Amino acid sequence: MNRDIIAGNWKQLKGQMQAKWGDLTDDVFDVAEGDAKYLAGKLQESYGWERDRAEREVTDFERGLDARYRH
Repeated sequence: MNRDIIAGNWKQLKGQMQAKWGDLTDDVFDVAEGDAKYLAGKLQESYGWERDRAEREVTDFERGLDARYRH
């Protein structure tokens, strides 16, 4: 998924991410503004995941978006 697309649609995607990762606050999403590394770091911090797991969660989310935006 093109990260520019994520940044451009951040407000719409924010709701989907909040549903998926409910432990993260609005402030985290507001600061992240499409920054995958920041988001992965906050997932790692909030859920106690290893870095690889947190990055994989973000990548998997992006892949799901990629499939939706291809149509």
